[in-house]
Amino acid sequence: MCGIVGYVGKRKVVPVLIEGLRRLEYRGYDSAGVAYLQDGELHRHRCEGKLINLEEIMEEVSADSRIGLGHTRWATHGAPSQRNAHPHCDCTGKLVVVHNGIIENYHSLREELQEKGHTFISETDTEVMAHLIEEHLENDLVEAVRMAITLVDGSFALGVMWSEQPDQLVAVRNQSPLVLGVLEDSGTFLASDIPALLPFTNSVVFLDDQEMAVLKKGSWQVMQAESGELVEKTPQVIDWNVGMAEKAGYRHFMLKEIFEQPQAVLNTFRGRFDPETGEVLLPEINLSKKELAQIKRISLVACGTSWHAAMVAKYWLEKWARIPVDVDIASEFRYRSLILNPNVLVVPISQSGETADTLAGMRLAKSMQAKIITICNVVGSTMTREADGTIYTHAGPEIGVASTKAFTAQMVALFLLTLFMAQAKKTISGEESRSLLSVLLELPVLIEKNLLRIQDEMMPISEEFSRSRDFLYLGRGINYPIALEGALKLKEISYIHAEGYASGELKHGPIALIDRDMPVLALAPRDSVYPKVLSNVEEVKARHGRMIVIGTEGDDELQRISDYVITLPEIHEDLNPILYTIPLQILAYQIANIRGCDVDQPRNLAKSVTVE
Repeated sequence: MCGIVGYVGKRKVVPVLIEGLRRLEYRGYDSAGVAYLQDGELHRHRCEGKLINLEEIMEEVSADSRIGLGHTRWATHGAPSQRNAHPHCDCTGKLVVVHNGIIENYHSLREELQEKGHTFISETDTEVMAHLIEEHLENDLVEAVRMAITLVDGSFALGVMWSEQPDQLVAVRNQSPLVLGVLEDSGTFLASDIPALLPFTNSVVFLDDQEMAVLKKGSWQVMQAESGELVEKTPQVIDWNVGMAEKAGYRHFMLKEIFEQPQAVLNTFRGRFDPETGEVLLPEINLSKKELAQIKRISLVACGTSWHAAMVAKYWLEKWARIPVDVDIASEFRYRSLILNPNVLVVPISQSGETADTLAGMRLAKSMQAKIITICNVVGSTMTREADGTIYTHAGPEIGVASTKAFTAQMVALFLLTLFMAQAKKTISGEESRSLLSVLLELPVLIEKNLLRIQDEMMPISEEFSRSRDFLYLGRGINYPIALEGALKLKEISYIHAEGYASGELKHGPIALIDRDMPVLALAPRDSVYPKVLSNVEEVKARHGRMIVIGTEGDDELQRISDYVITLPEIHEDLNPILYTIPLQILAYQIANIRGCDVDQPRNLAKSVTVE
């Protein structure tokens, strides 16, 4: 993995490929390359490192080609290097392949192909695909690709180009996303994610698993990979635009997306409830309140930041809907002895809707007859197509690898689901619903009003602790997952070791680490567990720990026990997690920026993890 771009049409292809790859940089990568056909010959240029290195190479190249493929690679098999960068060639040098995913049986395939005389240049699993297609190639590239993929185990999104058929690209998808961009007369595009297409078109066609596409200058068609039977697809218009994926004057996408959170929160709940009655309206989940009333258990399945959103939702659902909730890390979910049936609701949560582990868990749950409602940000993504229903977060494209606005939007969507479930089960009154929704209505304004203040007040704290080697984050009750999220953000983008703990766990081990060099951040809103958190903070101070506390406006006690205090408005404690996320994002961003880290593209990370 990570980014695929292809084009065939009237435009010069190299600028299209470079621009498309630039729009996919947020996904994380360690090398880049392009290939194109010109005057019947295949040309390939690859380099290690950032896309700017490839751009410098291409400035010296005169290319008038109108068909080609590009790729940014995130290393899985073989170190980041020029020879391991995509596109990869066959033995003839006439065929190239770009690939996202994992070829699980590549080693045995490689040995078989070597015995047949194929010579391999790279260490990658992808190069196997090029030689495998070559082995079956006679006169028909589509047929050769179809035959090759029948021998492959694993996940793949492939783009293939052959100089003997210079007017077409072939694409195929299995458990790794691919989307076509279509313009009526000027060409057809291929990409692994929508932002690569936005500079050119917002009319897209999503490929499903085991589907192939043949792209030509003025046409495209999709077929079943196994049978070759044509599949009718209708292009969808995506309501994102290219401006939404620009920095708009901000230094980094992450900072821009932190400041977009008021709008993301508003967009996620807008039109989804009646403020007069408190009734939540979620027709897109495609399950009635009568069906939901039969649900006996909920299983929330997610990875990383989305898993933290699920942990918050567990508190909400058990409190208001009075239903048992499991929260599973998606990569572990399907490797235990699951007990699922039609009375279990499984809620997979994913910003992209393509996260491999979450998608696999969702499919297993579906095979066991569980009902599926997904929380997702991308219209038409695989999870949204395969689930019974979807609650879209409407956060807009999120480019920064470290999730910010997608996380807060996920919590809002899960809060709406909570109230919807509670209303279905008649465990919440209309007055309670109206009261909670009135607080939700205030959140966008509260976040907007406090963003700049928090940014200013956090800066001296960020400067003070930017050279720390370790950090502890403490939270209790519903804010414990936010402590985990804060620690994750810091370690993701600043490379400082950080851990989140439930405050009560401090004395069960982590307190041994406390000294003058160990900064500790505690979330201490004035809520039902406030006295307990204060006791934990006192334990840190007694051991000379350096204390940062985020608490409620007007709480004078915090100044006495803390080195640094950031305050936030007092709201209903159930919605504190959304508000208290903001300063933790800003702290992580500022520290990473001070340390000179690549905020938007932290090392070793990818935005959309489409392999296990």
